[in-house]
Amino acid sequence: MDIFLQLAIILVCLFYGARKGGVALGLLGGAGLVLMVFTFGLKPGKPPVDVMLTIIAVVAASATLQASGGLEVMLKGAEKLLRRNPRYVSILAPFVTCTLTILCGTGHVVYTMLPIIYDIAIKNNIRPERPMAAASISAQMGILASPVSVAVVSLVAFLAKVPEGTPVIDFVQVLSVTVPSTLAGVLMIGIFSWFRGKDLDKDPEFQRRIADPEQRRLIYGDSTSLMGKTLTAGQWTAMWIFLGAIALVSMLGAFPGMRPVFDGKPMSMVLAIQMFMLLAGTLIILFTPTDASQIGKTEVFRAGMIAVVAVFGVAWMADTVFESHLPTLKAALTDLVKSQPWTYALVLLLVSKLVNSQAAAISAMVPVGLAIGVPPGYVVAYAAAAYGYYILPTYPSDLAAIQFDRSGTTRIGKYVINHSFILPGLIGVGTSCVAGYLLAAAFGLI
Repeated sequence: MDIFLQLAIILVCLFYGARKGGVALGLLGGAGLVLMVFTFGLKPGKPPVDVMLTIIAVVAASATLQASGGLEVMLKGAEKLLRRNPRYVSILAPFVTCTLTILCGTGHVVYTMLPIIYDIAIKNNIRPERPMAAASISAQMGILASPVSVAVVSLVAFLAKVPEGTPVIDFVQVLSVTVPSTLAGVLMIGIFSWFRGKDLDKDPEFQRRIADPEQRRLIYGDSTSLMGKTLTAGQWTAMWIFLGAIALVSMLGAFPGMRPVFDGKPMSMVLAIQMFMLLAGTLIILFTPTDASQIGKTEVFRAGMIAVVAVFGVAWMADTVFESHLPTLKAALTDLVKSQPWTYALVLLLVSKLVNSQAAAISAMVPVGLAIGVPPGYVVAYAAAAYGYYILPTYPSDLAAIQFDRSGTTRIGKYVINHSFILPGLIGVGTSCVAGYLLAAAFGLI
């Protein structure tokens, strides 16, 4: 019976911590850990040090890119693409935001793009809900396809520690599944969004709103754009340094022979990611006029450090409980997860909703899944299920999309669950999981 009470404590910590926001999730995980050790007498598990250090290195490099202004180069290029093809904004916008996330490792880049996407849609009489909701969902889906995202580096680090005798799925194999499966999901989101909702000229609610001259001015408003912004040589240099580091990391993953050999084995990709991300940040500071004091003040740095605390508390608490009950859990669940591995994906999806973080969900559930016998191939195949926080419209990027859409078409429904993001989320994640399974099978991972 103790295990059920301990699981209930974990769920309370996850749910309450997620509701409080910020670093509360990690702190509540620490509070739960104290209860497990001092009340139930469980042996403390191991905090995910490798994962946390990798997150810190990646976040430091990404925040340096943002502080240097290099991120604006990518954003301006994305806007240029959208404004040249306004009719196709409902399909292009989700690919643009997903690609930006893949390159930068964080979905927070979507905030700058949302007002631009809205402006393009409304000025071309396209229902803003179509590209806005799709862009918000796709930005978060891109996290599982990014070689420098917290979620992916965490997943790779956990897969590197599978029990002896189990084939290790490396960095490149993970991305060979998650990148195409993510893009397949984004494509289905775009196709769905092209047709969703009423056209603006046939939407009585929208027509009622623009009948008021003041509301019409508010809805159509002034253009939001980066097109008139002059980019400096330093910004371009910072962007190319960052992209070059990503390319080098990818090459080291694809060609293990490029890595130094120690004790007969190529150096771990986890260490390679850490080194080259720190190097990227160093080079940006050395070769661009970046104010290093601003790096810690960026949105990317703030969000990344919150992720570190969340992973620290949540993963340590979960590891303590599940490691203590591992024999019981293996006996009870091994046959189930082997015969019906989709149950792992479902649990991962629900945990993600509770913690509002793909990295935290992966940190909490991947070690548990591997320990109770979920084959590593299925862990990779269903990685997209780590994104479940679209189920309720509480995530900042979704709320931002609602606020930026002055037309009112992107909204929370009367019953809360029937909001603008639920269908794109279900379609995107569902498609990615199916595609991930097929790709993992084709590559011989399952």
